This record gives sequence, C-alpha cells and structure tokens, in this order.
Amino acid sequence: MKIVVINGQNHKGSTWSIGNMLVQKIQGEKEVKEYFLPRDLNHFCMGCFACLEARERCPYWPEKAPILQDMQAADLLIFTSPNYCMMPSAPMKAFLDLFFTNWMSHKPLKEMFSRRAVVISSAAGAGAKKAVKLIGDNLANWGIPEIHPYAAVVNATNWGMVPPGKKAKIEKDMGNLAKKLSHRGKVSVGIRTRILFWFYGGMQKAGWGASPAEKQYWSENGWLSGSKPWKAR
Repeated sequence: MKIVVINGQNHKGSTWSIGNMLVQKIQGEKEVKEYFLPRDLNHFCMGCFACLEARERCPYWPEKAPILQDMQAADLLIFTSPNYCMMPSAPMKAFLDLFFTNWMSHKPLKEMFSRRAVVISSAAGAGAKKAVKLIGDNLANWGIPEIHPYAAVVNATNWGMVPPGKKAKIEKDMGNLAKKLSHRGKVSVGIRTRILFWFYGGMQKAGWGASPAEKQYWSENGWLSGSKPWKAR
C-alpha cells in the first residue's frame, strides 16, 4: 500500500503521533511518503489563477509537483493538522488553497475518485472537529469518495502529557481504523460525489466555469460526453 501523509505542522506533536500510530498499525507491505508543512511547501496562494489555465503555471509548481505526483500514486492519503484557533493550522489551509484546482468545480484529478483518505486533528480542548471538517470538505470536493475523520481531545499541550486513558482510547481507535484500511477493496463512489460531479459537469457544459481551459480539460477527459472518472479505474 502506498501511503502519503501530509502533516500540517513541522513538529511531531500529538496530532502527528496519532497519524503515525495509524500508519504503524496498518497491515501489509507499506510504502510511506511523509510531508511536513510549512517545511515542504512554504507559500500562500497569490490568487493569480494561472493554475486554472495549467497547473504547471503556478509560480510554486516546482515544490507542488512532487507532492501532487505522490498523492496521485498513493492508495491512501492521511492529512494531520493540530487545531489552531478552532481551525486547521495556517500551513494546512495554505496547502489546500494551493491545490484548489483539484476541486471538481475546476480540474479534478481522475485518481482521486479511487482514493481513501483519513483526516486527523487533535486539540487540548475544543475545535478539533471543526479542523477535521474543513479539511474533509476540501477532500470531498477533490472527488475522494471515502474519507475517515478523526478528532481527538487530548487535554494536553504535548503527546507526553496526554493521560494514559486517553492514549489507550486513541490507540484502540487507530487499531480499528487500521483494520478497515488494511482490508482493501474497491472504493465505492457514493451519491454525494456523483451528484457533485454531475452538477459541476453541467456547469462546465454551460460555460460557467472559471476559465475556458476548464471546459477543455473536462472535454479532453470525456466527462462532458458521459464518461465518469470512477469507471476508468
């Protein structure tokens, strides 16, 4: 199994520890690629919209390209971000902004329709669920049909201070999730993804996209004439 982990922090705190625990518990042969933000992508979107014409026109493409290629090749994507002020970390939000072209409303990647994803966040108190939801909503709009959210209240500012009972609960949860992810089958594309794809396809057909290049992209993939990205997997 090829796994790509996108960490919304450079340090290995509670959120990273939970994600790492999950990776270690997944059974079978694994190839893991891990990125840390902002170390591996330290930019904010400029709003230049060059990527709508072609992804490689983004001024930060040299750093983005290997990450995108790894995500396209992966079987499982894991996103981790601590909760900062009731939201994901700023580097994680910047990451999602820089890959907004992946949304179904723009130029979705056909590989995403056969991916599984896990989104993990932890907080000393409240907010982890909000952080997980924001990231998960982005991934759903990428076309990822199976997303497993996990929000943990750890009552601590670092992993070493997390109460033993909470650690045991988290470890049990990660063990159960790892079992689900280890028994891989074909990912099922649900009704929400199908409806979104149909809606955005209609929008592109009508010429209501953000750029004519988007309609051309959809047309070249055969999506405006009935083909579906999840049927060519």
